[in-house]
Amino acid sequence: MKSVMEDIKNNEFKHVYLFCGEEDYLKNQYRDRLCQAWNTGDDTMNFSVFKGKGQQPGEIIDLGETLPFLSDRRVILLEDTGFFKGQCEKLPEYLGQMPDYLYLLFVESEVDKRSRMYKAVKNAGRIVEFSSQNESTLMKWILGILKKEGKQITRSDMEFFLAGTGRDMNLISHELDKLLSYTMGRDVIAREDIEAVCCVQITNRIFDMVRAVAVRNQKQALALYYDLLALKEPPMRILFLLARQFRYLLQVKEMTQEGISQKEIAAKTGLQGFVVRNYAEYARSYSARELKEAVNDFLQAEEDVKTGRLADTLSVELMIVKYSNKGNKKDSH
Repeated sequence: MKSVMEDIKNNEFKHVYLFCGEEDYLKNQYRDRLCQAWNTGDDTMNFSVFKGKGQQPGEIIDLGETLPFLSDRRVILLEDTGFFKGQCEKLPEYLGQMPDYLYLLFVESEVDKRSRMYKAVKNAGRIVEFSSQNESTLMKWILGILKKEGKQITRSDMEFFLAGTGRDMNLISHELDKLLSYTMGRDVIAREDIEAVCCVQITNRIFDMVRAVAVRNQKQALALYYDLLALKEPPMRILFLLARQFRYLLQVKEMTQEGISQKEIAAKTGLQGFVVRNYAEYARSYSARELKEAVNDFLQAEEDVKTGRLADTLSVELMIVKYSNKGNKKDSH
């Protein structure tokens, strides 16, 4: 990210950039900054956008070979083309022989670092990976936003807020806007404000359900599941979130057994420190073998729903029942 800002500051640009990684908020922020630096805001004659899969490399090359109109640059923005996942003809070679007036920016959700396109961009330009930010970075970012607005928040309430939003900066930004509007005229954002206006209820209920399953409280786990259904939460999303929680439990379990500290686990998994502590506690209820079995069971449940072998609501219920069953408890060591 610093390299892009230096390019913008010095007005010295590579002819091709690839922005990739899972943090969409940062990718979009830097995409807009770079395009603005290329003066593409009002220049519709020399700025073109290609979005989605199915783009034709030949068409992009033909456009690239078209001289800019009353400008020093022709800029082409390409988003989620899939060029970095599958076969892409002609473009990899073209990136090494682009005309001096042409600038390309690829913004991709998924890339294969072994692909010809990835290697071509690496050789001809600059690759910037925008990964999910860690707990410390997110807290500093949020505090910076709140400080500009004259707001304060305690660390525990900040942790509560992040537990609900996760590390998605788009969601965090959206929820912060709601909080700032809700607390207008007050200096302090409290937990009650977060509970009142933020979309943390679903995530918290999912986590509460995992906790109920982990402590073998089947009645509570099922009650929370039925509450989520009453809130119109799609069963497949619940299944996905449950599966993700069990994958985290397995990761934390295995790393703990390897003697890795909770701080290191947080760094390796990208989870907040307090979340790792909770997972470590709940993981004690399961053996590593049982958690591996659970992860596989969730994958099978998803497949059964997609192929019509099992109803979506029933698939989640069966998983909750299986892994909250006291008689199913195994040695957790």
